[in-house]
Amino acid sequence: MMMNLFSIFDPSTSLNYSMNWISSIFILLFIPNLYWFIPSRWSMMYLCLIYYLINELKILINKNLNKFNLLIFMSFFLFIMLNNFLGLFSYIFTSTSHLNLTLSYSLMLWISFMLFGWIKNTNHMFIHLVPQGTPGLLMPFMVLIESVSNIIRPGTLAVRLSANMIAGHLLMTLISSTGPLLNFNYLILMVLSQSMLIILELSVAFIQAYVFTILSMLYMIETN
Repeated sequence: MMMNLFSIFDPSTSLNYSMNWISSIFILLFIPNLYWFIPSRWSMMYLCLIYYLINELKILINKNLNKFNLLIFMSFFLFIMLNNFLGLFSYIFTSTSHLNLTLSYSLMLWISFMLFGWIKNTNHMFIHLVPQGTPGLLMPFMVLIESVSNIIRPGTLAVRLSANMIAGHLLMTLISSTGPLLNFNYLILMVLSQSMLIILELSVAFIQAYVFTILSMLYMIETN
């Protein structure tokens, strides 16, 4: 039962190599065509989302405004959000539910932040290991605790995203698997609960992409 349940996340196909990861390229279909004389509703919604995200990220960056940083984090947000959204469709592989993808992105960002911080702002990175007002006896322990918490950051970023995507899909799979055994009244209740879960998963798709982007930017700010 458990093998069949988790087989929905199995990145394998009938060919000699896995092609399910190609689903990540499907997000290109969601890029609006901006060459129309009259903007479409989809392009207007897309631009509203971009403007909202820019305003949120500007608050975090504050004086250290860098358009290149904005472009990077906006790209990560849109990529993760659209992949989460595509995973709700039937027969489309959810790439963000696998640590192969999420851990690759979180490690890439974390390593780049650490290299930049220790090379450019070495003193600041050493100071950050000991919070202000720490007693002298606790300083070695605080350095150890801060170092461990810093090292596990990419893992927590990756696990948070993948675990939330797996949890929602598993819950919908468990509920829908009981459909053939239910009578008509319980079947209507199951359909309503599935509809509520889909709405919840839509919000989770946006929230998890937002959390991943904001936490990554906060980690970058600490090194600058």
